[in-house]
Amino acid sequence: MAGAYSAQELDKIVSDIFSLARGGSASKAILPEKEVCRLCSMVKEILAKEDNVKAVRAPVIVVGDVHGQFFDLLELFEIGGKPPFHNYLFLGDYVDRGYYSLDCVLLLVALKARYPDRITMTRGNHECRQITQVYGFYDECLKVHGTANVWKHFTDLFDYLPLAAIVDDAIFCPHGGLSPSLDRIEHVQKLDRFVEIPHEGPICDLMWSDPDDRYGWGISPRGAGYTFGQDITETFNHDNSLQFIVRAHQLIMEGFQWQHANGVLTLFSAPNYCYRCGNQAAIMQLDENLSKSIVQFDPAPRHQHGVAGKAKAKALPDYFL
Repeated sequence: MAGAYSAQELDKIVSDIFSLARGGSASKAILPEKEVCRLCSMVKEILAKEDNVKAVRAPVIVVGDVHGQFFDLLELFEIGGKPPFHNYLFLGDYVDRGYYSLDCVLLLVALKARYPDRITMTRGNHECRQITQVYGFYDECLKVHGTANVWKHFTDLFDYLPLAAIVDDAIFCPHGGLSPSLDRIEHVQKLDRFVEIPHEGPICDLMWSDPDDRYGWGISPRGAGYTFGQDITETFNHDNSLQFIVRAHQLIMEGFQWQHANGVLTLFSAPNYCYRCGNQAAIMQLDENLSKSIVQFDPAPRHQHGVAGKAKAKALPDYFL
C-alpha cells in the first residue's frame, strides 16, 4: 500500500469533498476503500503522538456534535471560515443519526491529515464500534461500499482519538463530562485510551456524563456515565485552575447552554437534529485572549439535504431525545 499522502493530494481530496460532495455516493467516488485505509493509517500516526488531553492554543473555534449532517457541516465552515485560515476543535460525535456520516468523517479526517496542528478531533461516545452498529454509520458504510471494511478502518481510527482537549490550560473540553474517578486532568493523561470505549469507568464517563441541577454525582438516565452537579464542577475547575468546561453530547434547542454558574458550557452543532428536532446549532469562537463569542446558526437550505428524495431511514432508538 502507498505511504502517506502528499500535501497536494490531500488538498485535492479536501477540495473535492467541499466542491463535489453530493452525500453518500460522493465519498466513495472521491476515496475508494483502499484509499480510506491509507488515509486512516496516516491519521493514526498523527493521533498516536497526541496526548490523551490534547493541548490546543487559542484562537480556536470549538464545535459540538455534528452527527452526519454533512451539509450543515459545510454551512458551519461557511460561518466559521475554512481551514487553514481558522483553527478548529471538534468535540466528537461525527457520525450516526444524520444521512451523511461518511462524508462528514471523511472531510474531517482529511482536514486532520492536511492540517494536523490546526484541526483537533477528540472522541465522542459515538466514535465506537457498538454504538455505530445501532445508530447508522455501519449501515451507511455497508450501503455505500458494499462491505464493512471502511467502517472497520474508521472505527479502528476512532480508538486513537484523544479523550479530551484543553485550551490554553484554562478550558477543559471533554465530549460528555466529568468522572468520579478523575479529580485532575493529569489523571486523564495516564489512561490507556487506545481501546473500544468501555461500558463503565473513567473513559466511559468522559464520553457519557452530563451536568445536572442536582448536586453531587447521580445515576445517568442514559445507562452510562454519571450526572454531576455544580459542586462537582466548581471543585474540578478550582483544583485544575480552569475558567470553565465546554462539552457537547446533549441536544440544546438554542445550540448552547451555560450551567453551574457559568462553570459548564454545552455546545450542540447539528441544527434541526435528525432533520426533525427544530433546534438551532452553535459554535464558540475563542480569540487569543480567550474572549468568547457564541455563534448560533440554522440548518443549510433543505434542498441541499436531499431529504425529499431520500428513502426513509429505519427508526433508531432515541436514548436522549
